[in-house]
Amino acid sequence: MFSLTRFLGIAYPDSLKSYLRSRRRRVVINAMHAKSGGGVTYLRNILPLLADNPQLEPHIFLHRSQLPLFHPMDERIIVHAFDFPLGLARLMGWEQVILPIMARVMSADLIFSPANFGSMLAGRQVILLRNALAVAKTETRWGKRLYWIALGLITFISLLRAKQAIAVSRYAADSLSLGFGKHFRKKIRIVHHGISPVFCPAPSVERLNFILAVSDIYVQKNLHTLFQAMKLVFERHPDLRLLVAGQKIDEWYYNLVVALGKDLGINDNILFLGRLDTEELLNLYRQCRLFVFPSTAETFGNPLVEAMACGAPIASSNSAAMPEIVADAALLFNPLDSADMAQTILKLLDDPVLCQQLSVKGQDRAKLFSWTETAKQTIDVLIDASRSD
Repeated sequence: MFSLTRFLGIAYPDSLKSYLRSRRRRVVINAMHAKSGGGVTYLRNILPLLADNPQLEPHIFLHRSQLPLFHPMDERIIVHAFDFPLGLARLMGWEQVILPIMARVMSADLIFSPANFGSMLAGRQVILLRNALAVAKTETRWGKRLYWIALGLITFISLLRAKQAIAVSRYAADSLSLGFGKHFRKKIRIVHHGISPVFCPAPSVERLNFILAVSDIYVQKNLHTLFQAMKLVFERHPDLRLLVAGQKIDEWYYNLVVALGKDLGINDNILFLGRLDTEELLNLYRQCRLFVFPSTAETFGNPLVEAMACGAPIASSNSAAMPEIVADAALLFNPLDSADMAQTILKLLDDPVLCQQLSVKGQDRAKLFSWTETAKQTIDVLIDASRSD
């Protein structure tokens, strides 16, 4: 980037350098895409910790309809809530044109976009690599597939334009750089998500006869393969129940899996709980006989860490970021093979000693994930990226 002072040979005095290093950085947080799932969880936990830092002045930009998702908002966060008709074209226009203009008007030092992409017109910007583009491989609807392909292209361009990028896992860094990871190595920093300390095992609780799955409902969550696996599991354990906690994000896919459950004759053993609050989730993690995570495309997987922290025995997909997150604290299966998935679940159901071993390993593994550490590393990136070239 061209620097007039450098061109003219003008050096900043030490007093001014000290001021520039110590003053609060005005950071615009583009939260427009945080509407459910991990994106909301991330911001809810990271925002108060950003506000704790005396070097940052965080401003959050969001749509007025998103305000309930972040209530109550930390009073130290300066909220800019906009009210315009929702729609992809309007949102993209706002994000690509209006946002960078507003950031310049308010003399922001940096835009932080906690989604795969940000504004192409932004000056200094940090993006968060967290949405799994591999969804395009599992999506059968061409409209949806084209959306994910377009997102991949925009992510790549944003990565080229960004000052720095944060990836929520090594898998995210490698997959979202579309094969050009080595060229972005100096630009991308791996910062895992954290976990709230409320997720912990109960002093004494009886595990009940149900399997828990936690995820919003859309195609990459792979509930259709889980249902096929559970058909085999229910044949051996007819009194068992499967509880699915999560919002119906994709109505078409929800209807598909409900119809599949009816065809398989297992809907009486399955209960959709919808979106739950933290207290309700905590109780389910503590009470489930085991936790199953069948997803085919995840860059992190917050529910995995929450389940580990609560001591739930885990059967998890072996794809994407899951092996990186759970290490040896779960039994892994091929998410595209319902027989392998069923066999893994049955192995845990039939082996209480193995379940106890995985429970202990999971609790130890979960201690490695902390929102405080996530915030510390994120703040380092934001401050570094906000410095003038």
